[in-house]
Amino acid sequence: MNSRIAPGPAAFALMVLLCAIWGLQQIAIKIANAGISPVFQAGLRSAIAAVLVLGWARWRGLPLFARDASLKPGLLAGLLFGLEFVFIFLGVEHTTVSRMVVFLYTAPCFTVLGLHFFVPGERMGWRQGSGVLLAFAGLVTAFADKASGGTLQGDAFGVLAALFWAATTVLIRATGLAKVTATKVLLYQLVVSAAVLFPLSWLLDERGVTVLSAPTFWAMAYQAVIVAFASYLAWFWLLTRYLAGRLLVFSFLTPLFGVLFGMLLMGDRPSVHFFVAAAMVVSGIVLVNLPARK
Repeated sequence: MNSRIAPGPAAFALMVLLCAIWGLQQIAIKIANAGISPVFQAGLRSAIAAVLVLGWARWRGLPLFARDASLKPGLLAGLLFGLEFVFIFLGVEHTTVSRMVVFLYTAPCFTVLGLHFFVPGERMGWRQGSGVLLAFAGLVTAFADKASGGTLQGDAFGVLAALFWAATTVLIRATGLAKVTATKVLLYQLVVSAAVLFPLSWLLDERGVTVLSAPTFWAMAYQAVIVAFASYLAWFWLLTRYLAGRLLVFSFLTPLFGVLFGMLLMGDRPSVHFFVAAAMVVSGIVLVNLPARK
């Protein structure tokens, strides 16, 4: 029996807040990139958040080290999670915040495709298939737009990040990770990504922290404490209490917030063609995540 309930006004308000937090994340990354090397910054974010999650789990008495056959898929999930953020952090160096957030949030559409092929009982319906096609048409339109300040490399990194994000989600759904606590899954992703990203930063000959100004510090703190720790735990709590389909449909708000914040805070000036592309991607996300009719 499914004990999850339909979300009410409080849950809806929390989802809007979370989408706004996630939409602001790319701006925080871009600000922190001015003083912290991108891949090192991603590793630092994961490391700080991992310590916070571990402390929270200890305080709540949550079991984290029981034998549950989750080690191998957990390590792979952490690697995919780390690669996702490599391309996000490097990508915002080569494209605008508005473009990055739209390309990144095609991930739900890639996820639906992956679940269709790898998870029994998760096959696409006609509405989800239409949403995927519409979002992909939006991708093509966005790539064709040359007037919004992006580069081919930055845009491609955004799509690669979306692919790794989708691969992580499919892996979690298709393996033993689906049976362990969300806190443990999050800890796998944070710990493994930190363990991978710091050596990768060294191999890329990054300089690490170069300028620890107030904007850099607060942008880094926002990513680690607000996004990677607090918002992810709040999201997982919502998933344990409310029907997931009713919550996922709100994901279309994140790219909208991202574009809005990019315009207000970073001076992004998307073209009309890019707005059309973003509308197509957002509409595709809505179609993909709409709950199926009983």
